[in-house]
Amino acid sequence: MNDAKVYVDVLVNHMKNGKIIPLCIRWEDGEKYRIDQILDVIRAASTKVGGTGIRYTIRIGNTTSFLFLEEDKWFVERRG
Repeated sequence: MNDAKVYVDVLVNHMKNGKIIPLCIRWEDGEKYRIDQILDVIRAASTKVGGTGIRYTIRIGNTTSFLFLEEDKWFVERRG
């Protein structure tokens, strides 16, 4: 199985200063994962699955992952 781009639902907080803070991800099977910490936010491309946008480096439990906001859709890189 190869890495894949997976679009996900994201619960976000829109701050009055314009910042978007993701709070929770709902995976394709409906399981929800609370984002424990946002480690970094930069404009970047996904070198694994393609696409570009705002890349959030997030921590859920003991796992660090990338969450991308690509125009108006959110995606993660599913490891294959």
